[in-house]
Amino acid sequence: MGEVVNVAVAFLVIVFIFRWATSSSDASDADKALGFRPKKVTQEMVDTVASMFPDIPPDNIRYDLLRSGSVETTSNRVLERGFLDPPPQGYYTLYPRTNANAPGAPQQPRQAAQAAPEKPKETLISRFALESRVTQANPISDAEVGGKAIWEDSAAKREASLRERKAKMILAARQRMLEQQEKNKAS
Repeated sequence: MGEVVNVAVAFLVIVFIFRWATSSSDASDADKALGFRPKKVTQEMVDTVASMFPDIPPDNIRYDLLRSGSVETTSNRVLERGFLDPPPQGYYTLYPRTNANAPGAPQQPRQAAQAAPEKPKETLISRFALESRVTQANPISDAEVGGKAIWEDSAAKREASLRERKAKMILAARQRMLEQQEKNKAS
């Protein structure tokens, strides 16, 4: 019985010595800086969580992924708490900040924002091609806008009827807005 205990203790000592000898020095630096042994994290994992939660800073995502090692766990943590803990200062010695990741910096690079051409705002009038009807000064009464639609025989007629009702609603809303603006100017 005594020999079995001696063999078990010797085996455990050999295992611990082997693990200590084969552990890399980089992992121990990371252990000291972060306070835990970090899991392997790829940029794809960070991008996956960042695409689901664009308001969470990438450094917070990477730090939480280093702790959990799982996109699913990190996503659940964001859903449960609404935020992720910011990394400690030791994190930035291992993973330096980039300009895009610095606090207070915009998440998207400025070059991408400048490269995108500005699109004119699409209005309801242009979306429903009502420019020609806007120039006409025919007032639309509220009785014309509301009410029930007549059920037409064919799908094409029903679609045309619906399109006409939408146009009347848009023009009536525009007319009310212009009247309200005139009242505000007069006041």
